[in-house]
Amino acid sequence: MKLLLAATAAMGLLGGGVLAVATERAAALETAALDDEAAVAPRRLIIGLDISKSNPLVDDQAFAAKVAARVANVVRGLGMASEVHVRTFGSYDSSSNSFAYDALVSARNRPEHVAAEIQKLIAGTPYLVKSGKWRSQENTNILAFLDNVGQSIGCAGLPTTVVLASDGIEDSEYVRLQRGNAHLPAPDGRPFRGCAEMQILGIGQGTGRPTETTRLRAEWARWAAAAGFAKFTGLNDW
Repeated sequence: MKLLLAATAAMGLLGGGVLAVATERAAALETAALDDEAAVAPRRLIIGLDISKSNPLVDDQAFAAKVAARVANVVRGLGMASEVHVRTFGSYDSSSNSFAYDALVSARNRPEHVAAEIQKLIAGTPYLVKSGKWRSQENTNILAFLDNVGQSIGCAGLPTTVVLASDGIEDSEYVRLQRGNAHLPAPDGRPFRGCAEMQILGIGQGTGRPTETTRLRAEWARWAAAAGFAKFTGLNDW
């Protein structure tokens, strides 16, 4: 009996030791994860959602989910003190695009939490439009939107990437880019000097013409370089 009690006590001590080691390991892994995130330099991500009627994002659920997943994956990779800004655009009318989401990545607002919120938001764009919470718009003022975020947020202080969920077809008083012989006007100076990258996700979507996608990509690549972006990426699909 004494032997049984001793064995039981020993097992209890062993179990407690295993539990303590497991707890310490979990704490160490969490600390290591935080250290890894702290080692990632902070960045700024500006996300523009094109809710003009011509853009498939407003009514194609599968496409919206695809864009949402890609953008969310970028957000998950952000380090502490990174900024995330989301805006909508279309008409040149502030009352039509009053939505704003701004987040600072921190220990209390971790990148995976911000990513989940943004993924839900972008994937839900068709629902938000259909339900009337967001109004789809007649024009596509991409250039004006870029000018506004350049003035209000800009590239100073942090490496900045601008991601547009858009077909890239500017339709404004600047240019009707759906016309085959139309060209984007040159930017006024280099307003995005120092910005890391400009991306358009969905460029040429809905046109059904690969040659049109190529033309639009070339137009925006030239404009982005002239405006000061270090890199341009235009994806029709991925």
